[in-house]
Amino acid sequence: MILVIEVDTGLETCKIFAILKGMALKIIEYGSPEYEQMLALRENILRKPLGLRFEPIDLANENHDILIGAFEEDDILGCCMLIEENPSIVRLRQMAVYNEKQGKGIGRALMNFAENVARDRGYKLLNMHARKNAIGFYEKMGYQVTSEEFLEVTIPHVVMEKKL
Repeated sequence: MILVIEVDTGLETCKIFAILKGMALKIIEYGSPEYEQMLALRENILRKPLGLRFEPIDLANENHDILIGAFEEDDILGCCMLIEENPSIVRLRQMAVYNEKQGKGIGRALMNFAENVARDRGYKLLNMHARKNAIGFYEKMGYQVTSEEFLEVTIPHVVMEKKL
């Protein structure tokens, strides 16, 4: 069951989707406490295992991006972000779900929410640099590999995309 709630933040109306019992997906405000949780999740799942850390310059432009989080009560479970490449194409980045929460539908819910947000904002194509070990997940979501394998942040990736 999906419950859609519209919240007027003063700047725009955001849709919050409550999917599954106790989980909510929402757009996160840059600099908010939820954003700080998102940074910690991304650091722990995506950066630390590779020996990398975020630098202030890495985060400086995120106030222009669409930041998305999955929450259980006040605790973040997973996140992703959308970055505009041009008025018709948006890129998914920084998709992460805490390891102990994987396999419970959180990633799928985040992807569906991100695709709906992108569609609502008029984007026609969503692409990403997918880690090689995540290709199967994205293929199940309807994405296709559109590049040869390449190294990014020291690990193999491919470009994947889906028409919205």
